[in-house]
Amino acid sequence: MSVEAAVIEKKLVQKASNKSAYRIMELPLPLFAILAAVALAGAYTGVLPSGMVGAIPVMMVVGAILNEIGNKTPIVKDYFGGGPIVVIFASAAFAAYGIFPQPVSETMANFMKGEGFLNFYIAALITGSILGMNRKLLIKAAVRYLPAIIGGVVAALGLAGLVGALIGYGAKKAMLYIALPIMGGGMGAGAVPLAQIFGGSLGVDPAEMLSVMVPAVALGNALAIVVAGVLDKIGKNNKKLSGDGKLMKSQEMETDAKESKRALDFKMMGTGLAISTAFFVLGCVLAKFIPLHEFALMILAVAAVKALGILPREFEEGAAQWFGFIMANLTPALLVGIGVAYTDINQVISSLSLEYVILVGTTVIGATLGAGFMGNLFGFYPIESSLTAGLCMANMGGTGDVAVLSAAKRMELMPFAQISSRIGGAFMLILATAILKIFI
Repeated sequence: MSVEAAVIEKKLVQKASNKSAYRIMELPLPLFAILAAVALAGAYTGVLPSGMVGAIPVMMVVGAILNEIGNKTPIVKDYFGGGPIVVIFASAAFAAYGIFPQPVSETMANFMKGEGFLNFYIAALITGSILGMNRKLLIKAAVRYLPAIIGGVVAALGLAGLVGALIGYGAKKAMLYIALPIMGGGMGAGAVPLAQIFGGSLGVDPAEMLSVMVPAVALGNALAIVVAGVLDKIGKNNKKLSGDGKLMKSQEMETDAKESKRALDFKMMGTGLAISTAFFVLGCVLAKFIPLHEFALMILAVAAVKALGILPREFEEGAAQWFGFIMANLTPALLVGIGVAYTDINQVISSLSLEYVILVGTTVIGATLGAGFMGNLFGFYPIESSLTAGLCMANMGGTGDVAVLSAAKRMELMPFAQISSRIGGAFMLILATAILKIFI
């Protein structure tokens, strides 16, 4: 080997080594350590600024560290949702047991509630995820795929209510506090907005309900992954029930049409910010005249705009890019806020019981059987329908979709899993509002 070739090879090795260096928040570990030291020094010396400028650095640093721990911990990362669960519960414990100084906890809680960071995040999520979907896929999914989702939801809520009544937990409580959040699309798009909807309708502190909902979502995600592996084995032994990754019996699986994606555009992301917050305000305005929660009305408005093709594609992509930015950079911070402001760790611990576990398991099994049965009636393979319209409703959103489909060895079903997580989760918020009208 020549000297020049050796030098080039050395540079390539060094470059690859630098790329593979351990990073948190895309920062090399030494730089992240400096950033973390500054944020935590402000927190523990009592000089942390109030408002978002003080809350964001602490929440991002703590969220990044806890997320990394959760995603690297065996069993937790494979069966219990990984980072998100660790972030929420650890943050809740830090606040409850004084590891976070009281003023810091108050700053973060005020940022989440008083300054509306939670609503800000949810607005970006709903708008960006729906507008970012392929329009034809959205319309076809609503016509043919939604009945399979409804089958899973009805069976999950019905079985949970029945078993809840039989074991003395209460049918209403089992349906509202366990089955609904499990089927609601994860934490940020499911349990959290559900708790806010319930709080406004029932006059109950959302933190109290989240303390019951959060462990249900976590345990439901774990059981969904386990059941997915079981379904894969059942499909191998009974080929009539499985399409080996193909959802529909009579035709090839419809996938999202390829569309030209725009390069990241900072101005269009700003437009996406304006669009997402405007849709949230629209939901608030409509709620003045229509007896539904603003989140539910916002979802209906965004879906209608998408289905009718009202917005030019570039603005839809702007909203999707803005959501992508928020999700990629602020999700761990949001989860820290959920832990601090909305999760009572002591109530979480007290809520875990044998009957609680039974009800979570009943919900997941109901979703599996209901989606499989209804999907079969609409021309889907039962195994694939159970996975996508059932278990991908009962898991924790996008990360849960990956885990469930990986366990079932059917990653090609991801477009339908995403429909369950996005549209199905939105459907659950609307359904929750309607159910509350019956109970109150």
